[in-house]
Amino acid sequence: MEIRDNLLDRIAEAEKEGWLGKIEGLRVSLAGAESRIDQIDFAPGSVAINLGMSCKAPANPPRRREQGR
Repeated sequence: MEIRDNLLDRIAEAEKEGWLGKIEGLRVSLAGAESRIDQIDFAPGSVAINLGMSCKAPANPPRRREQGR
């Protein structure tokens, strides 16, 4: 979805700036992205899966004590 939104923003910018060649290429990319999104959304048996939030490791993990100290 973010890719599609980004392409729409870039198309609007290209139209504003008059970049005709760029507009056509972005529209082709947008059509491909939308087609792929539709394939994913309507695939048989497709179900949204919540993978949960990733867990970040601490920036400075505690050091392990060396044996013998």
